[in-house]
Amino acid sequence: MRIEPFKMERMQSRYENYVDCNLSESGVHPMRVSELLEGDDRRRLFEAELGYSQSNGTEELRGRIAAFYDGAGVENVLVTNGGSEANFAAFWALLEPGDRVAYMLPNYLQTWGLARAFADRTDAFRLVRRRDGGAERWALDVAGLERAVGKRTRIILVTNPNNPTGAVLNEAEMDAVVRAARRVGATIVADEIYRGAEVAGSTTPTFWGRYDRVLITSGLSKAFGLPGLRIGWVVGPPKVVESLWSRRDYTTIAPGVLSDRLARVALEPARREAIFSRTRGIIRANLPVVEQWIRRRGNLLDHVPPQAGAIVFVAYHAGVRSSALAERLRVEHSVLICPGDQFGLDRYIRIGFGSDPEALRRGLQRLEPILDGLKPLRRAAAGPPAGRSRGRSPSRPAAARRPPG
Repeated sequence: MRIEPFKMERMQSRYENYVDCNLSESGVHPMRVSELLEGDDRRRLFEAELGYSQSNGTEELRGRIAAFYDGAGVENVLVTNGGSEANFAAFWALLEPGDRVAYMLPNYLQTWGLARAFADRTDAFRLVRRRDGGAERWALDVAGLERAVGKRTRIILVTNPNNPTGAVLNEAEMDAVVRAARRVGATIVADEIYRGAEVAGSTTPTFWGRYDRVLITSGLSKAFGLPGLRIGWVVGPPKVVESLWSRRDYTTIAPGVLSDRLARVALEPARREAIFSRTRGIIRANLPVVEQWIRRRGNLLDHVPPQAGAIVFVAYHAGVRSSALAERLRVEHSVLICPGDQFGLDRYIRIGFGSDPEALRRGLQRLEPILDGLKPLRRAAAGPPAGRSRGRSPSRPAAARRPPG
């Protein structure tokens, strides 16, 4: 088995603490412990014994996670060290050599790398820019989904709300994913870590309960603004959850006892909704700052407004690869952004806007000298920017076999 480099994660971990302005982050400004705990909760935290916690998550924590998914119980929940471990355990448990994965692009490519390590092949389907009732949105290419799902497809991976676009699937698109999975008996792995971080409207509908072969992966890092707790989870059928738990025995064994305790506080239903309100307030205050900045560069930049998450996926109309552009911005102006080719779609950049508004403005200002110096490409009147709907899949064509190893 060969694990390929996870380029985006390595770029962030290498540089995010060494730049003046970090616009690569995809969550909101983190909460402090003092914001989360009050009165007796603080005293109980300091009295906690630092032994091993319940390895699959305490009963209380699993119950509070289950309450976020109608019809789920503690037997449906496995607590993991972050959403990344939830994804790792799911792909490790479900995939065998010879299997295939139908994979949504653009996307956070952790599971792309896992699919290519554990399975035989990945088949991409895409979100594409379309006009719907006069407004542009990132829509599911349903025909592409149907082509990507075949008799050897073991997993259909969706991220909803999506990273990096901030798109949310509508009911018809979610139904299309379920139909495709049911047709071949595949499992839907739905990464829902941005659920609760909506720009407008109510909490994004979940895939839980729509089909009997669904695994939800999520955690506290994005919508909750608590990435430092490293608490994630899988919600799924009890037998599958038990299988994933067995694999965790070989990795991190258990969540940290303090993280489990703090997560129980955050996931108490009333507190959970208060945290979501904080997150949505940050997003709604900061998004106009970024959008105004984009509009001032309309000859070079454009975007589809995100529906969720503190991230905006910005198209730029210039003949430079996004990784090269990101490297220039880092080296010459000490600002870090995520290049679109690290999500499977070049000539886009992902900008995180969940930080303090003044820090956000300073970071955007750092982008201007290089962006304003790019020579805009000439655009057709009705055409998409280069790479918008025909961008290469990450590293190689999605249907290509992985090299032996």
